Parts: sequence; C-alpha cells; structure tokens
Amino acid sequence: MFAAEGARVTVTGCNCGAGSKTAEDIREAGGEALFLPMDVTDEEQVLRVREETLARYGRIDILVNNAGIVSDGFLTKLTRQAWDKVIDVNLTGMFNCTRAMVPAMIGQGFGRVINAASVVGIYGNLGQSNYAATKAAIIGLTKVWARELGPKGITVNAVAPGFVVTGMTAGLPEKVLNRVKERTPLGRLGQPREIAYAYLFLVSDEASFVNGAILSVDGGLVL
Repeated sequence: MFAAEGARVTVTGCNCGAGSKTAEDIREAGGEALFLPMDVTDEEQVLRVREETLARYGRIDILVNNAGIVSDGFLTKLTRQAWDKVIDVNLTGMFNCTRAMVPAMIGQGFGRVINAASVVGIYGNLGQSNYAATKAAIIGLTKVWARELGPKGITVNAVAPGFVVTGMTAGLPEKVLNRVKERTPLGRLGQPREIAYAYLFLVSDEASFVNGAILSVDGGLVL
C-alpha cells in the first residue's frame, strides 16, 4: 500500500521467504522495494539495514515498528524465557530500530514513526502478561518520543489494532474468536488492509498535525 502511494520500501524480517516475496510483489506492481533480513533484537543487523537503506535510497522518511510475537501463559505458568523473548522482540526491538533510524530523520528535519501497539495494551488480556506489558509500554514510549522528536519535525504515533485476520490470530480456538466477535460492535475481525490504511493516514500530509496519538482500529472493541 505504501509503495502504491510512491514510497520506496525496505522490507525487513526474519522470514526471508515471505520478505523476499513481499518485495518481489511490490516490484511486479511497479513499485520500488528491496528485502533485507533483520532480527530487531540484533543491533548490528538493525544498523546494517539503516546503512543499506541510506545507500540505496539516500534518506529514511518513515519507520513502521511492527515486529511482534506472542508467547502466552498465565502468570504462575509463564516462564522467564517466554517473558524475555516477547520483551526483547516487541519492546527492545522497537527501541533498537527507532534509535537507529531517527538520526537520519533528524538530519532531514522530517520523519514519521508508526508503532504497532494493541488493544491488549489498553485493556489487558488473560494469559498475556508479557504481550500486554510490551504493548502498554509502546503506548508510553510513543508519547515520550512524540514530545522529544516533534520539535525536530518528526511525528510519532501508534496504531492499536483489535483482533485481525493474521497468522497471529489463526491459531486461536474458534470459541475464543467467536467471543471476540460478540464483544466487537462491528461483529467481526479486522482485515490487514484496514490496519494498513490507518498506518498510511498517519504518515500522510493529511496527518501532519497528528503527533503522540494512539489510534484504535478495533471495530469498537475498546470504547
């Protein structure tokens, strides 16, 4: 969607097959994209992606922090390994990427940072101590960075999706998904494209005065 609007895209991730396919799809549609493998928990890899992106495109205007995993368990059964893994990817990974990419934006006097939060970071969820903690922290960091970076021409906002049809929700039991639908005023799960439109709005010129916002895209699940 970003490429269709003229963005030159660097696709990153640990899944090289899916990442390469995404970049290829963008190019076949007439856009410009490259795929660079990156583990957000590895600072050296993040810095390499920054340098290769700058070498290819000459600037970095937009950063979408959307790397995220789940490893659920009730508090008394949640292992330290599961806790650390989710914190490292969802929270520290976002810190690594933002700290690496923002200096280029500061030099330009312009930038857009979008952080993937979640409704779970707003209202909590059973069995997701680690995941909810990261998403709540992301909301707090978004507000801090909006204050710090706003004077430098950089807006920082977050999108808090509800339950969306993705690989992350595909493994949930049908009865759980049905309960979510019942609690959602629109009576359904979201589609990835509906989240992408929110991202697209927040980096657009039309959102140039939106900074530090947490945009819920959840069908009314959190009201």
